[in-house]
Amino acid sequence: MEEKMFLGLLAKRFPNRRAVMGEIMRLKTEMLMPKGTEYFFSDIHGEDQAFIHLLRSASGNIRRKIRDVYRTRLSEADQNEIAALIYYPEATLAKKVEEMKDERWVRKVILELIEVARYIASKYPRATVRAKFPERYRSLIDELFVTDNGEIDRHQYCLSLIDAIIEEGFAADFIGALARTIQRICVNHIHIVGDIFDRGPGPDKIIEELIAFDDVDIQWGNHDVVWMGAQLGNETCMMAVLRNAIKYNTFDVLEDGYGIHLRVLSDFASKYYGDDPCTYFQPKIYDENVYNIWTHERAAQMHKALAILESKLEGQLLERHPEYKMADRVVLKKVDWETMEYVEADGTRYPLRDTHFPTIDPNHPLALSPDEEQLVFNLKASFRHSETLRRHVRFLLMKGSSYSRYNGNLLFHGCLPMREDGSFEDLVIDGKPYAGKELMDYVDYMMTTAYYADPTSKKRQDALDFIWYLWCGPISPMFGKSKMATFENNFVGDKALAKEELNPYYELCNDERVVDRIFEMFDLEKEHAHIVNGHVPVKIKEGQTPMRANGKLFVIDGGIAKSYQAKTGIAGYTLIFNSHHIALAEHQDFDRLTHDLETYSPVVTTMDRYERRVLIADTDEGHANGHLIESLHDLMHAYATGELKESGPDQTTAGWTAFAP
Repeated sequence: MEEKMFLGLLAKRFPNRRAVMGEIMRLKTEMLMPKGTEYFFSDIHGEDQAFIHLLRSASGNIRRKIRDVYRTRLSEADQNEIAALIYYPEATLAKKVEEMKDERWVRKVILELIEVARYIASKYPRATVRAKFPERYRSLIDELFVTDNGEIDRHQYCLSLIDAIIEEGFAADFIGALARTIQRICVNHIHIVGDIFDRGPGPDKIIEELIAFDDVDIQWGNHDVVWMGAQLGNETCMMAVLRNAIKYNTFDVLEDGYGIHLRVLSDFASKYYGDDPCTYFQPKIYDENVYNIWTHERAAQMHKALAILESKLEGQLLERHPEYKMADRVVLKKVDWETMEYVEADGTRYPLRDTHFPTIDPNHPLALSPDEEQLVFNLKASFRHSETLRRHVRFLLMKGSSYSRYNGNLLFHGCLPMREDGSFEDLVIDGKPYAGKELMDYVDYMMTTAYYADPTSKKRQDALDFIWYLWCGPISPMFGKSKMATFENNFVGDKALAKEELNPYYELCNDERVVDRIFEMFDLEKEHAHIVNGHVPVKIKEGQTPMRANGKLFVIDGGIAKSYQAKTGIAGYTLIFNSHHIALAEHQDFDRLTHDLETYSPVVTTMDRYERRVLIADTDEGHANGHLIESLHDLMHAYATGELKESGPDQTTAGWTAFAP
């Protein structure tokens, strides 16, 4: 019955045998074409300028394609101009006011862009390419794509189309549409392996770019889920988000990007910390804000106020959830308020380097003062009512997951928590242990529950609290460390006490046998399968390498975030998977990456080359098409036997006896 219902639905789209056979032939032909190019990024951390350039330039690949087309016909300067138009059409055309008045120049630019687009699109099915065209110009671009300079009439027709575009005043808009078409054709699919947010100035701009791109999947990182939890109403996540943003001086993201009102926080900080130098809470300045009105002194006071609030709310959350086994992280209850010392479980005492706590009651250190309660209430209203943040969180939920299996590769941000003996560490919730793939699936379930469950239910509150656990819990696959030592770093300052131990996964994943076990757990074939991780920066200057486990695992956190570049020695990675190979683009100079936009090219190293070209038939899309072809053959059989009636103008049965049973 279900099969018949499915065939009935399929028949609405393909109403007769001619239509069915046409679709079968189209699918079979398409599957013989090379697969599209996938681009993998991780740990972008708000660096919008760098990321958007990498995306629009296909990590330098578009510039190489331009050189292939025009190597002997155009100068380097002219090629750079084409590249600039493709990457940033509006900004580039704004500098070409006089040139835009010259119809010959405009016509030349359009023809050059069409030629580049046709060259890049040559390996893809026409239907796939056509889908990348902006709808308003789809028929126009389609006509221009079949230009043949050897056919005089056809060439003249295309020139007439371009002249019509110019005469009607649409030239600038059309050039922009062509530029975005080239970008979309060159980058077939984007994988974001976690951590869009925090540290850099523009995570909101990055998400807008991803929304516009559409062909994207996201594996959540802990810096992503904490923002999601904040917008969904978890107060502890809110404090972590605000503290991080102010620590890295990214006020514009909060106030201009997401409309989070900070006046109440500033007033609170002035009242309680106005005379406090807040020495250990000075913001880290990597980028200057455009709209920020707060001084560095006030920022430090706000930072400290949030750090204390975060510690209080964390303690309350952990006391609600003893199953997290994080009682040692109720840090305010580990302070001897008489001696102002931090006391570890073994009795070791560490003097606090900051002892000014005007809002803490030593007898009830986790309790919020009335002013703190009002502050949290107001800040929560801002997070909950931010339309832009709500839209971005919905996008992250719709496009995101804890892991992805895509074309034979396994993607997740951090780790699969493991023990030192190589077994998978479990997280026990309501008496049920979750480990390995089951843990990742449980994460997806809880994220969905936090978004869709009844807002007043305990089920949803538990899911929101679990999002906070994903941010910094020791068995969180997105965190994977023994603790997040925020309090120790801020208030104690002892490096040994603040050390965050990595989960054993990060060492064990160097072993090919361990990686093969993970492939088996996720039903992946070992040959040519890879794991792609981020989260832990690869310190190239210390001799570390992004490739592990005999080439079966890649860690692609190379330091796009400026705050990491002193550690890594480079400016990030892009992993590129095309029909010939998997390659790693190493971005070595951040200044060139963000300023020499037209000429910049990364160092690209082939990591895994395939014996034969990978076709669409070899991909997930190809496998899905294979199942569709089987169903179409079933539909053909149903038409041939009269089980379903044909309709439409081409339902004649003559000549189709070969398809009868």
